Amino acid sequence: MVCERRQFIYELQFTLYDSLSIMSGKLLIIINQTAAKARRAWPDIKTKLEHRKVQFEAYETIAPGDATERTRSALRFGFTTIAVVGGDGTLSETAEGFFEFGVDRNRLPWPINFPAALAILPAGTGDDFARGLIGNRAPVEHWIEKLISHQRQERENTVRLVDVMSGTCDNFTHQFICLNASTMGIGGETAARVAAQGSLMRRLSGEVRFSAAAVGALGAWRERRVRVSIDGRESIDDRMNLVGVANGLYAGGGMMLSPKARVDDGKLDVITAAGLSRAGIIRELPRIHHGGHVANPRVRIEQGERVLIETFSAADGMLIEADGNVRGRTPAEFRIMPGALRFVV
Repeated sequence: MVCERRQFIYELQFTLYDSLSIMSGKLLIIINQTAAKARRAWPDIKTKLEHRKVQFEAYETIAPGDATERTRSALRFGFTTIAVVGGDGTLSETAEGFFEFGVDRNRLPWPINFPAALAILPAGTGDDFARGLIGNRAPVEHWIEKLISHQRQERENTVRLVDVMSGTCDNFTHQFICLNASTMGIGGETAARVAAQGSLMRRLSGEVRFSAAAVGALGAWRERRVRVSIDGRESIDDRMNLVGVANGLYAGGGMMLSPKARVDDGKLDVITAAGLSRAGIIRELPRIHHGGHVANPRVRIEQGERVLIETFSAADGMLIEADGNVRGRTPAEFRIMPGALRFVV
């Protein structure tokens, strides 16, 4: 009952603030300088913004988590729009900077600056969130124009409210924010391998990089017992290959974990795969990109607002990735934060 009351108050806060007029103001652009595609994209983006007389400050990240801390600092000092030149990982790190975390894991993170908005200038491998937000892959020029229009207040509605996932892992000691999806099991192992890929592999598409990493992860994988509970009820307790919790339609360079996932439905989509052989998983890999895996009776998809994922020994702990970043190990919990973040569209 207490959690339900907190959730109600949380949603009420966003309803009240959504009625405010969102004024454009100071703009900070965060550039992921470690990504070659972002480095190449930034000079042209910078030139276009300067030509259109858009005022901004720029910050180049130097380490993992840097985007989170710089965003928090900027929002506390009056910036109202944060734009990201990079991929889903940098976008997720930046989104995390829009929130503060408390010591009580039952309390949802709270926004630092309610009216602030996050803008996408996609320059990553997959750019899954940008694709899911508008339903197709659009060039960076499309997003530049959206940002300029927002800063100049040229349109009445330049932002869209989207849901955000709040996660905890490592025995509930580490909190994080996720936009697209989080996967555990083979998904987490695959993300770790993608992150470790060298410069040659990084030149390839997100789909190719993911498939190559997934095959390697599959070869080293063993099933382990996992229990998944949704909204306080046990959903499944079985030996599993993969568990995923999705907010957005796409993840992992174009995977469609749940074809019905939406970023504004106030729900988490929970995907489980139990009892699949290695050959069966290999058959499903290409089907994930168009949602064909849901026809497999060993794959289940359910919805809820709060998900608990438990493993039962340290040896069985599963790596957790969220938006392509490895975050920790199970057990883990995920909660939906409805309409928690404004995106420039």
